[in-house]
Amino acid sequence: MTLTSPGIHHVTAIAGDTGPNLAFYTDTLGLRLVKQTINFDDPTTYHLYYGDRVGTPGTAMTFFPIPVTGTGSIGTGQVVTTSFTVPPDSLDWWYRRLTDHDFDPSEPFTRFDERVLAVADPDGLDLELVERQPDDSIDPWTAGIDEAHAIAGFDGVTLDSRSPGETTTVLELLGFTHVDSAADRRRFEATGTHGRFIDLVDEHDHTGRSGPGTVHHVAIRATDEEEQLEWREWLLDAGYHVTPVRDRHYFKSIYFREPGGILFEIATDGPGFDLDESVDTLGESLQVPPWLDHQRSEILRQLPPLEFPTEVS
Repeated sequence: MTLTSPGIHHVTAIAGDTGPNLAFYTDTLGLRLVKQTINFDDPTTYHLYYGDRVGTPGTAMTFFPIPVTGTGSIGTGQVVTTSFTVPPDSLDWWYRRLTDHDFDPSEPFTRFDERVLAVADPDGLDLELVERQPDDSIDPWTAGIDEAHAIAGFDGVTLDSRSPGETTTVLELLGFTHVDSAADRRRFEATGTHGRFIDLVDEHDHTGRSGPGTVHHVAIRATDEEEQLEWREWLLDAGYHVTPVRDRHYFKSIYFREPGGILFEIATDGPGFDLDESVDTLGESLQVPPWLDHQRSEILRQLPPLEFPTEVS
């Protein structure tokens, strides 16, 4: 049996207050808020999706905002860094932009012969921008940042596993091939054209703690529901505990946590974020899935209003 994933579908992280999160990802990074909905497993909290113009699979950074005191801690058993693709020769511009927006980016550096810039979001979530020729299937959101600099989906993620050998086995099972190594970093590549890299590192000596500023899970792409069910059977046969298929309205999902501590999701490419909104109005109003629509008034009463940036600059 041979199954290969084209790469990352989305990355879901935990944020604190919605205001700084919205301002950073839409205003500073220039992503589009393609969906404001709720956490289907906890309707008292938002689930916010940022991506390219239509939320193409492989572009969506998503958040559960949980306004609590303190943050999580980054460590083993987690996605420790999320990387975005930006066009070649754009990192100097990004360094100035991030600095002008009162963030503290690293100086651009080279890794695997690629220029990289590191920065943390308002909750301390570690991000990177990597110079790479954007893929034609990405439709960058250019309402605030011109296409010569705009983010063009995910480049990849970095994992810090409690059991690197076990996580390597999982990555290979998911169709990622080991393609390079440097110091304590091993790079795996999927077959797709974007969001195709997963790096495995050994950086921390403590287990990560979930909370604002940490990634909750990383989702891998399945083309459709039939392929997703094949993945599920294959993972079950390999001895992993996999959830039943869960309807996330915009895609179907299955989840499993591998022995190294990383929570993986396998998500279908469709039906997509324009299921309940037109492309022109994506993200402009709260969307509730049909099976919770009877609770809509109660849900709205419990959610704090979103504080949108006053302007995009």
